[in-house]
Amino acid sequence: MKFGTKAIHAGVHPDPETGAIMTPIYQTSTYVQAAPGNNKGYEYARTANPTRTQLQDSLAALENGKYGICFSSGMGAIDAVIKLLNPGDHVIAVNDIYGGSYRLFTKTFQRFGIEFTFTSFDDPASVEALIKKNTRLLWIETPTNPLLQIADIEVYSAMARKHNVISVVDNTFASPYLQNPLDLGAHIVMHSMTKYLGGHSDVVAGGLVTSDDTLAEELKFNQKSTGATPGPQDCFLLLRGIKTLHLRMQRHSENGRTVADFLAAHPAVDKVFYPGLSSHKGHEIAKKQMRDFGGMMSFTLKNDSMEAALKILSGTELFSLAESLGGVESLIGHPASMTHASIPKAEREKVGVTDSLIRLSVGVEDIDDLLADLTHALKQIN
Repeated sequence: MKFGTKAIHAGVHPDPETGAIMTPIYQTSTYVQAAPGNNKGYEYARTANPTRTQLQDSLAALENGKYGICFSSGMGAIDAVIKLLNPGDHVIAVNDIYGGSYRLFTKTFQRFGIEFTFTSFDDPASVEALIKKNTRLLWIETPTNPLLQIADIEVYSAMARKHNVISVVDNTFASPYLQNPLDLGAHIVMHSMTKYLGGHSDVVAGGLVTSDDTLAEELKFNQKSTGATPGPQDCFLLLRGIKTLHLRMQRHSENGRTVADFLAAHPAVDKVFYPGLSSHKGHEIAKKQMRDFGGMMSFTLKNDSMEAALKILSGTELFSLAESLGGVESLIGHPASMTHASIPKAEREKVGVTDSLIRLSVGVEDIDDLLADLTHALKQIN
């Protein structure tokens, strides 16, 4: 089954009671049982809900995995993964990482005896040299947030398996349409489903996919026990969003390429971070493991100052100043003061998250209008 067909049909089925083609919202907290234990898999909604079951099956199908496990946020999904570990375990994570992940790792789990090392994933040999006897997990983002760095999923997944380490890929920026980490050997793929999978900026959720039976059982246990489960209304909205994922991602990618080319040629712009540009250091790896390059990018200004960045941020109309990404509407953000403010300034600047760095989530509007909007904003610093 091709991706577009899977997005519409895989994992979902008409309601057996009414024939409703859209999955119903099972708004219930508990289920009547014919006899104790005779519950057809449903007993209490934190444990399972039919709307959520179809969402989880759909997510698994999109990522070519056996098990989908959904959560009330992307952070809830990440939390469930780190709870696979024990005090004294060691995690190697990419250093250009989403600020919320960094905060969870360093401010919460580090206090409970889990050790984190943050490093560039540009050189596999350097990463492998950091693996110790207590290393249990590789945390990979690709493309990264916000600098769109690329890690070779196949190489790092093989490295993890060689050392009996769990490999996890945050696939939020790519979505299952552009990239399928399980096919490249990863153990677990993670999504903030709030972003491209939902696609309409109206739901918060997270998801994990794996084909490993043991990991799936542990993750399901963490989902049930911790309780960060999505409600049926949220699951319904995600199922609806997924049906157009392939169509939206095609347009995001088309618009993204055009905007990246425009910025790369603009005299006020210093660097553009977009894996679809041949000048991007990870371009060849991205070509190998991605079907296209999406709508996420960031750029710096030749006038590398907060003042110049703020002029751009306040100078757009179609690009709305907001956190998050992956919706049909275009967004503009300032990682240093917004999504990555929890990372100390010195750590941010080490990896390139400077005061003039601006992140774009390019939407599906008419490309001529988006270019006109950016042209107007960039004139503010001429």
